[in-house]
Amino acid sequence: MTEAYDAIVIGAGQAGPPLAGRLSAAGMSVAVIERKLFGGTCVNTGCIPTKTLVASAYAAHLARRAADFGVATQGVAVDMKAVKARKDAVSTRSRTGVETWLAGMARCKTYRGHARFLSSREVQVGDDRLASERIFINVGGRALVPNLPGIDRVATLTNTTILALDTLPRHLVVIGGSYIGLEFAQMYRRFGSAVTVVEKAPRLIPREDEDVSAAVKEILEGEGIAVRLGAECIRFEPHGAEIGVGVDCTSGAPEILGSHALVAIGRRPNTDDLGLERAGVTLDERGYIVVDDGLQTSAPGIWALGDCNGRGAFTHTAYNDFEIVAANLLDGERRRVSDRILGFISIRPSAASA
Repeated sequence: MTEAYDAIVIGAGQAGPPLAGRLSAAGMSVAVIERKLFGGTCVNTGCIPTKTLVASAYAAHLARRAADFGVATQGVAVDMKAVKARKDAVSTRSRTGVETWLAGMARCKTYRGHARFLSSREVQVGDDRLASERIFINVGGRALVPNLPGIDRVATLTNTTILALDTLPRHLVVIGGSYIGLEFAQMYRRFGSAVTVVEKAPRLIPREDEDVSAAVKEILEGEGIAVRLGAECIRFEPHGAEIGVGVDCTSGAPEILGSHALVAIGRRPNTDDLGLERAGVTLDERGYIVVDDGLQTSAPGIWALGDCNGRGAFTHTAYNDFEIVAANLLDGERRRVSDRILGFISIRPSAASA
């Protein structure tokens, strides 16, 4: 038996729950489907847990500089188990808040499981078949882990799995010199790890202006982070308990030995197992859902919001996707993604403000 809804929302990230709220408030019956953790990347593996860790790392960094402010200390020790417990508690509170909100939402029913399209109007979740004339996809993305030479022979970390660590790496090698990699690099250096950043491009965050790249590199090196640029043919090799990372940079040692290796070189959308071909939804060459300026897909009645549409990979852009769709559907507006102005996320400088 197929259960009909006025709207189906697949994924409970930053766009899905508020959209469900607007639709249900407008009198629609709404089904929200989530296969894993409510709240999406931001709540579970992105902004909230990482910024909680950043705050702990900054506290340690500032404590080490206490003498600069006329404060005497007897040394600084970081309890990584306590740091992780705090991070987990903050993230769990946020996730529970999203679940509670949806559970108490009028005319809204949540389904836990993996959604797959049967057609452009039907979705299956476990044994349940759901149907709607309006379907909204908010399935997010995950770390891209390419098949680099030797990567199958060593244990590497992603931005998700590194959050499970409750011990301090002796030497963290970060593959990737963009936002995610640099955030973890500075964080773990402030916790006390030796850190090396390996970037294939000739400069860090290569999509930013050159002076920005240079300033970020200066900040990180000023905190004791080693930066290796122009790394070609990145490869991995086990060395007992250590991980050898081959870099072939234009200068410096051709191999770095680390205790842990974080691969942070990009993201990929969670679109490869939704049955989108049965719904007539077009993907681009990287697997992102193709949408128009109003976030509608190639299939009438299906929209894609958040990281899976390739039109932004931030919490604020996902939430703005919700605002655009809600305004166009419910408020009679004609809002467009192309009107959006993107911001910039920076690395925290080492100098503390008084």
